[in-house]
Amino acid sequence: MKPEEIRAMDDKQLAEALRSAQEELMRMRFQKTTGELQDTSRLNIVKKNIARLQTIQRQRALAGEKEGEA
Repeated sequence: MKPEEIRAMDDKQLAEALRSAQEELMRMRFQKTTGELQDTSRLNIVKKNIARLQTIQRQRALAGEKEGEA
């Protein structure tokens, strides 16, 4: 998922995408532990997507705080 795609989402969609990615990571970790996961490189991709989602969510929160101060 590219940052431009994430920025196009509203706050509700962003939160849902983050929750979904975190659930996917949890399932993949479980599959890795049980030996069912075939594509282990997908773990890194999901982790990076989670980081992107959290970063943009935090940027929006900080922007909202600055607008409240002004």
